[in-house]
Amino acid sequence: MCNRARSIAATFITLAAVTLGCAIGVATSARAADKPVHIGILSSGSLELRSGLELALIQGLREQGYVEGKNLVIERRYASTNMSINVPEYARELAGMKLDAIVTTCSPSTRAAQNATTTTPIVMAAVSDPVGQNIIASLARPGRNVTGLSSQAEDLLPKRLELLATFIPGAATVAVMMNGNNPVHALGWQKLEDAAPQLKLKLMRIEVRNPDGIAAGMENAARAHASALLLMPDDPMFYNNRARIVELAAKHRLPDFYWASDYVEAGGLMSYGENLRSSYRGAATYVDKVAKGSNPATLPVAQPTRFELVVNRSAAKKLGITIPNTILVLAERVIE
Repeated sequence: MCNRARSIAATFITLAAVTLGCAIGVATSARAADKPVHIGILSSGSLELRSGLELALIQGLREQGYVEGKNLVIERRYASTNMSINVPEYARELAGMKLDAIVTTCSPSTRAAQNATTTTPIVMAAVSDPVGQNIIASLARPGRNVTGLSSQAEDLLPKRLELLATFIPGAATVAVMMNGNNPVHALGWQKLEDAAPQLKLKLMRIEVRNPDGIAAGMENAARAHASALLLMPDDPMFYNNRARIVELAAKHRLPDFYWASDYVEAGGLMSYGENLRSSYRGAATYVDKVAKGSNPATLPVAQPTRFELVVNRSAAKKLGITIPNTILVLAERVIE
């Protein structure tokens, strides 16, 4: 009887321990669930110029169940000036906070975050050719602490040139404005050089290295009687100065072609590429995954699967251009 009593007591103690352990586990899980997700946004621009993109990210986070002020804390670091100095400094600051994730908005901000931390997950919102830039090992297995969305802006350059030739029949010289400090633009130039002869187009290379050079570049294109302007994609300097670029193109009566609809919404003529707001909204799914413990090194990097053609009828009228029906049929949006 004594042995049986001891056995029953041992069983009771074991069951009690298991029950207590489960209760502690549930309590711990509940506390983890109640803990706000803490992320950073590292951007090579100002919040004023990128508010639409941040709102898209916030919307995506809300769709994942994260609401700022409730279960989401955001550290915003926008390098509105002195990007080469401020972005690395802000990256180090965010890295020291031990965040659940850092959302980066371009190649320079991603590189800065990567240099600042090898442990905090980094989520790219839209970065051009991250494999070619050696930011990740491959799209399928990034291999480091960086994951998110890759832009295909550079891959679409030949298609943009083709659309330009359709939009402006008889175009002879296309002025290509590029950032001489952007390594992706050098690769993109090669793609354009390969495509131009087939379209009977001559390319004029306009290399700009700082915002002050944009106006001079436009003047050079106008003096050379360029038929159109093609802006190289995925560049924070150009994106931050998009209103000025559009204004200068209109001043010199240069039909202007872009990679993002944001330029057309600012008054530009035409764009073809991914919807940046959709990309930023999609970055929220990666934030959710890494916040829940997924390893960014094994989270495949996504590429956009949908591209939109956007044209501005008002800009075309000011330039005396009739939008071809072939373009109107393909257009996702026509801005009046």
